[in-house]
Amino acid sequence: MKKFDRERVLLAVAGPVIALVVAVALTSIVLVASGKNPVEPYTLMFEQATFSDIQVLIINQASMYYIAALAVAIGFRMNLFNIGVDGQYQLAAMAAAIVGAHVALPAVLQVPLLILTAVFTGMFWSGIAGVLKVTRGVSEVVATIMLNAIATSVIGYLWLPNVFGVKVGNNNTTGEMKESGWLPGIDMGAAGEIYGFVVVAVLLGIGYWVVLNRTRFGFDLRASGASQSAAAASGVDPKRMVLAAMLLSGGMAGLAGLPILLGDTHTYSLAFPTGIGFLGIGIALLGRNSPTGIAFAALLWAWLDKASPELDFHGYDKEIAVIMQGLIVLAVVVSYEAVREWGLRRQQRQVGAELAAGHVLGASSDNNTEKEVAGR
Repeated sequence: MKKFDRERVLLAVAGPVIALVVAVALTSIVLVASGKNPVEPYTLMFEQATFSDIQVLIINQASMYYIAALAVAIGFRMNLFNIGVDGQYQLAAMAAAIVGAHVALPAVLQVPLLILTAVFTGMFWSGIAGVLKVTRGVSEVVATIMLNAIATSVIGYLWLPNVFGVKVGNNNTTGEMKESGWLPGIDMGAAGEIYGFVVVAVLLGIGYWVVLNRTRFGFDLRASGASQSAAAASGVDPKRMVLAAMLLSGGMAGLAGLPILLGDTHTYSLAFPTGIGFLGIGIALLGRNSPTGIAFAALLWAWLDKASPELDFHGYDKEIAVIMQGLIVLAVVVSYEAVREWGLRRQQRQVGAELAAGHVLGASSDNNTEKEVAGR
């Protein structure tokens, strides 16, 4: 591996590693301050990860986190902050659940219909923020936060019994989806089933990398995110790219709830997971918007979620995992900035050394030329 490549890998890995080390150290300090063992909680959670049923739960949970983080990462690559992933995926999941409960097609058509319903619902909801930004200059941060609140109200309306709601005990649901819309999982025996949508999540990660790194559209999107004025000078319409990025981000977000909807619950109810969109922000940051990095970050987040309940049985608060997640988000911002500054300074020193070497070589060449002339 070339020296330049090694340095790029080092810079890419240094940020997440520093963030994790700092988060673990700070969490341990919190444990010591509360009179607890600073090592045992991690040991207990690692032991939980050795059980096959917990591993299945971690993979299933990570699939939702992964898709949500990809949605956030698309916005980040365009220098956009889509905080509306949470509302987009919840509204999309409910729309898919409603369609799945009222439309009965063969499985080969039903599953794609539900996926398209979720994608277009997410795109529609994020597209509102995109249109507001390109036409009125409204910050996507403000617009998506407001749209999250509106999405919650829309979901509450759709849950009404005289609209699409079905009352099951004290729980509001959309009714059970037709069985043709259930996506078969991967049977792991006694450990349970891995959601079939995990395969789709992997394909989404591959597609994300290919589009952003191997297509003209992806280049234009990244160029617009780096400098809209420079992109415009090269013939790219920045406003069109902003709208396209918001639509893509929303479409990806719309899929975040489908692993559990199609693979487990088969209905949208009050028990449906919430907050995944906000977790996706931290996961995308930790993964540095790389599909591989996001995958590891999603597995880490899911491990903290699924292994932490065991702490309750040993005298520890399971909220330790939440503290660690929060500290990771804080540490990741600081560590990335520190690594970036270190990388810039290192590049400046290298350039300075190369210029100095070039100056010395040039002076030596001039002296040799003068000697040759004098000799003649």
